[in-house]
Amino acid sequence: MTSLINITKEIVDLHDFFTAWFNGSAKYDALETDFLSYLHEDILFIPPEGHALTAPMIRAGFEKGYATNINFKTEIRDIQIRHHYDKMALVTFTEWQTGAVQSAQSNNARITTALIEAGDTIKWRHIQETWLPEEIRAAGSFDF
Repeated sequence: MTSLINITKEIVDLHDFFTAWFNGSAKYDALETDFLSYLHEDILFIPPEGHALTAPMIRAGFEKGYATNINFKTEIRDIQIRHHYDKMALVTFTEWQTGAVQSAQSNNARITTALIEAGDTIKWRHIQETWLPEEIRAAGSFDF
């Protein structure tokens, strides 16, 4: 399950769910099956602002965020497996967002490092996001 093709599918599918969740086109009862069930119980998520979120905090944020951002879209780029050992993959990718009302800039971009356990089921164990430099964001395309 740790091939680039499978990891790419996992990352893109998850972010497609985020788009559907925040714009309200996903079913509300899909939160557990389509997202939360893929998070390891001890996950730590650090968004670009630098604070740390645990699984219960992520759940609460998503429950509050349902259908709050009708124009939200994401595009995933530059996926790479940086390290692979047994069922664990350390991956990086860039996430480009447009219509992001909860961010300082509606059009923003970040680089993400994630530790993904790819055994019988997928489990995201750690996620760290960092804003891309302004010159990279400004030069990027938000036409998606």
